[in-house]
Amino acid sequence: MNGAVFDAGAVFDAITVHNFSERILEQVVHFHVMKLSGGFFLWVGSSPVLSNLAVSMSSRYDSMPLSTLVIGDPSNTAPNSLAQRLAKKTKKQVYVSYSVPMTDSNLSLLVENRIKKELELHPEHF
Repeated sequence: MNGAVFDAGAVFDAITVHNFSERILEQVVHFHVMKLSGGFFLWVGSSPVLSNLAVSMSSRYDSMPLSTLVIGDPSNTAPNSLAQRLAKKTKKQVYVSYSVPMTDSNLSLLVENRIKKELELHPEHF
């Protein structure tokens, strides 16, 4: 039944993993998506580091999803804002770890555009 696991009447979707990479402004950026039940975890980085983690989810009390930084430097707003925009777009709970050095102001915009392109091409992974 489509990767679903049954346990005493409850249905749990299997965790699936989707990886892709892209050269953006002469920098190779890796993307790792783990689809979870009701949401997904997205790691974006140029080296294998988990330096921050933000979570965001929709709220019935506000049109903008709630978002908080679970681990990392609070002065780095990239994981929070990306998680919030993805939660708003997908209507799912989103975890984001964003570990791309800010070498160019356009880099984060291009990275986000690449994520949106992947969302359109492969919505089943999110």
